[in-house]
Amino acid sequence: MDDPNQSNPDPRPKLSMVEKLRLLLDITKKISRSLDLDEVLNLVMDTLGSLLPYDAAGIYLIEHSEKDGNPYVFKSKVVRGYEISFELVEPRLKMGEGFLGTVAQTGMPIISPDVSKDHRYFAARKRTRSEMVAPIISNDRVIGAFDLESDELNAYSEDDLSLLQLLSSQVAIIIEKDRLYEQVVKQKRLEAQLEIARQVQLELLPDNYPEYDNFDISAYIFPTEEVSGDYYDWVKIFDDQIGIIVADAVGKGVPAALLMSFLRASLRAGVQVGYAPHIALSKVSKLLWDSTEDHQFITAIYGILDTTNRTFVYSNAGHNPPLLIKPNGEFRFVEYGDTPLGMFEDAYFHQHFIRFEVGQVMVVYTDGIIEAADESGEEYGLERFAERVLECIDLPAKEMIDFIRKGVADFTDRKFLDDDGTLFIVKAT
Repeated sequence: MDDPNQSNPDPRPKLSMVEKLRLLLDITKKISRSLDLDEVLNLVMDTLGSLLPYDAAGIYLIEHSEKDGNPYVFKSKVVRGYEISFELVEPRLKMGEGFLGTVAQTGMPIISPDVSKDHRYFAARKRTRSEMVAPIISNDRVIGAFDLESDELNAYSEDDLSLLQLLSSQVAIIIEKDRLYEQVVKQKRLEAQLEIARQVQLELLPDNYPEYDNFDISAYIFPTEEVSGDYYDWVKIFDDQIGIIVADAVGKGVPAALLMSFLRASLRAGVQVGYAPHIALSKVSKLLWDSTEDHQFITAIYGILDTTNRTFVYSNAGHNPPLLIKPNGEFRFVEYGDTPLGMFEDAYFHQHFIRFEVGQVMVVYTDGIIEAADESGEEYGLERFAERVLECIDLPAKEMIDFIRKGVADFTDRKFLDDDGTLFIVKAT
């Protein structure tokens, strides 16, 4: 009769080292064919038993977390043989605590032939007698650990540890490949979203410029590598009157572009109703306050150009002061303005008046122009900007924009600006 206290012999056949290496190679080939991390890790665990027999096993990755004061937490990617509980599947061990914490801290593997005699042991299973843990290392940094547990004493040898380390290195490659693949997917998704936003933004801009015998008008948004947060528009009110808007949303990218679409719709509705500039901006500001997060706002200049009377009546919502140049070359920045749109719930805007002389020029711009910086960090600035405008004052408005743009590009020695930049030029001819 069999001794009831005698443990059952392991029914799995013992493999030679050569056979184990061949099996490891086969596992490596299989896992290299998939980009699905969960699928790969489950495949590793399902085939691992033939290579290194175990009664419980887990692959854990380190994730940084400040919860409960711990700088990181182990997250199980795949486990076998444990009674499922939060403490066991995601053990909250401090650095250097337990076999996992020790391996994470030192980057060195561990073989424990008798866990009951090892002070580092964290009791995850009552039946565990011996354990082997190898670090998962990527780019010289421990990113996780591969843990095997056995119900037998002294179940693992140095050769077994070498195999586990080889397999851990393959797991590290798969994890890194998965992370890179996720980055590529996110980048492509972002690029697709940005392309849609660019198309939306282009649709918002006017197709042409207003044509009048006594005014020359042109505008341009300087390209950046992201979707612009700048916006300009003109709207015909009467045959001799147009509404002009130049705006700059906080931030850039898709959120800024969405703010601009909101502004366009709101202002155009105000034009149809016949609101004066200061009333229109007050209503838009209130809508922004009610509809957006409190950290989102827009600076803008909105005014009505009367081409018959040569007047421009406008309000400035926290925007850069327009540059006004007289025919004799005398210039000034019109420093009148109120708070940005959407910054306060009840905002009031003043109205200002400009009468154009023949040959007078007004340039409305956004801060991407004057804050464009060279390699040393020096900004283009208002003075340099005004001087550049004066150099081309006799050119048509569209050619003036090209001349100014080239000056900024030469100064920064870059194709793209750091921030969105817009020019809107009105010349009384």
